[in-house]
Amino acid sequence: MTRKRSRTVLLVLAALAILGYSAPSRAQAALLMEEPYGFFGIINPTGHTAVYLARICADTPVKLRRCEPGEFGAVIARYQGISSYDWVAMPLIPYLYSVENVSEIPERVDRGAVIRLRTHYHEQHLANLDAKEGNLIHGGWDQLVGAAYERRIYAFRFATTPEQDDALISRFNDHANRSHFNLIYNNCADFSRKVMNTYFPHTFKRNLFPDAGMTTPRQIAFKLVRYAKKHPETELKVYEIPQITGYRHQSGVNKSVAGSLIFTGYVVPIALMNPYLAGGIFVDYLIRGRFSTLLEHPALLGPGQLSELSGTELLGENAPSADLQGDSVPGVARQQFPLPLAVPAMKTAMEPHE
Repeated sequence: MTRKRSRTVLLVLAALAILGYSAPSRAQAALLMEEPYGFFGIINPTGHTAVYLARICADTPVKLRRCEPGEFGAVIARYQGISSYDWVAMPLIPYLYSVENVSEIPERVDRGAVIRLRTHYHEQHLANLDAKEGNLIHGGWDQLVGAAYERRIYAFRFATTPEQDDALISRFNDHANRSHFNLIYNNCADFSRKVMNTYFPHTFKRNLFPDAGMTTPRQIAFKLVRYAKKHPETELKVYEIPQITGYRHQSGVNKSVAGSLIFTGYVVPIALMNPYLAGGIFVDYLIRGRFSTLLEHPALLGPGQLSELSGTELLGENAPSADLQGDSVPGVARQQFPLPLAVPAMKTAMEPHE
């Protein structure tokens, strides 16, 4: 009996070891497709794109590290007008709402409240970034905080591995972070395309149709959805992060290049010069320029449900205690949520330009 019990114990331990090895810890990331807004969103309605990384955090806005327990990751993207940096990383909650704690997010905002929230966070964490405030044409440091006050955001969450995340950290920390921004061939979507290819090699490429060889947020999202349909291990889920009301009108819909030419009216002078080209643009839009898959009824992610982006299995690990509260900003009414999530402060010391 003793030998049989010993064998049974050994078999159980071996099975547990195999299960533990075959089910490694799964991290999460998400492609953020952000709708166009404002004057620039009218003349160029393709929108913006960024990548949220649940297990990668911003040590500074230009240096990455693995997250510690209680942190909810970072959003990384390419921007124009942020000093001479090619990319900047921001903690998730400040990126969306300009605050460090979910319990501080206002139910409704006006222009004055948004300015106060952004200015307060800038003074606390971004003063050394050496970037100007944005305007109608050029972006500035204000585009790094409070994105959810400007527009609706769709989050395409997918599974990653710790090894992939570590490789991304090494890649970005070890290479020069110098801006070569170009709206046509080196824009925010091109940056996201390169990040996504780190996780899904050779999957994201420029398309001649319907984007005239450019990379757009809609195109990246479409290719991710198409890839996930063929690869269930991607574990793709789509969420909508609503726009906080009061500051701006509801943001528009992300469009392809063909769709942008049609809906902005640019196709009219093209039709006068070359009716065949205009007709081709219209047909291209009808056939390949409309992307609606998985966007009709996505799950809503309010501020109290942001942990869904990290995966529901991370709730216990990443949920900080209720006594963690960020500094309040005078003149801004706060929203109260059942699960207050706090973000440890990002270091304000900046790395020298590489």
